[in-house]
Amino acid sequence: MIKKILAALDGSAYTKAVTGYGIWLSKGFDADLTGLYVIDLVALEGPFLHDLSGSLGFEPFLNFSTKMREALEASGRTVLESFVEECGKEGVDAETLLAYGIVSNEICDKARLNDLVIIGRRGVNAEFEHGLLGSVTEGVMRKSSRPVLVVPETFSTPQKPLLCYDSSPNSTKAMHSAAEFVKALGLELTVITAERDGETASSVLEEAEDYLKSYGVDASFVHVDEDAPVGLENYYRKNGHDLIFMGATRHSGILKMVLGSTTEHVIRTVEGPFFLER
Repeated sequence: MIKKILAALDGSAYTKAVTGYGIWLSKGFDADLTGLYVIDLVALEGPFLHDLSGSLGFEPFLNFSTKMREALEASGRTVLESFVEECGKEGVDAETLLAYGIVSNEICDKARLNDLVIIGRRGVNAEFEHGLLGSVTEGVMRKSSRPVLVVPETFSTPQKPLLCYDSSPNSTKAMHSAAEFVKALGLELTVITAERDGETASSVLEEAEDYLKSYGVDASFVHVDEDAPVGLENYYRKNGHDLIFMGATRHSGILKMVLGSTTEHVIRTVEGPFFLER
């Protein structure tokens, strides 16, 4: 059961959506909500500071880092104050936390004492990054010991969640989380498998159906006879789903090494909120 939620905030365009999903889940689960803002240690002490000071013709020790730290702290407090204000409007008493360090590392560290992390698909430096995921978001997805909900730029209350299930340990964790979600939030759940063998697919879906019976949720079960990455993506898009639950899958590549090729493909092609279990 989700009772403590960590919302990772950075002041980017995604912060409002992170706040919206945090409020929605805090209400649905009657859970504590904490907003976290991390002051990037790299910005304070990394090569950026030295390169900037050199280009401007002064040494970095001439109180520049202190002023920069104060500015970043002020920015962080402003983001957190806005977060608390937005939560208060919705009747949610939120807490805040200001931290310092490598951003993804700090988020993962604070996540240890929470049940779920919410983070935007992209961050404050999105215009300088390549790909569909920000570097901090990728880092959190790779390293977090807790489930991660990656959200789009705009908040919209999910109505049609989809669970990708293949009977692997991580997809079983995702099924447990999906069951908790739909039970608490009063939603119907669609369970999909892309196992190519029909007999195996039937067995996988029967296993899921048996598990979900104990939760008393309304669920439907679907088999797509396509290559898993494309089949899952196509079904999600064609049937209007707006939230996907998935466990990290098989290993290969860099991001794939930790998340799996199927998971990586769906993450990069599905634009809605994505709940990942590892």
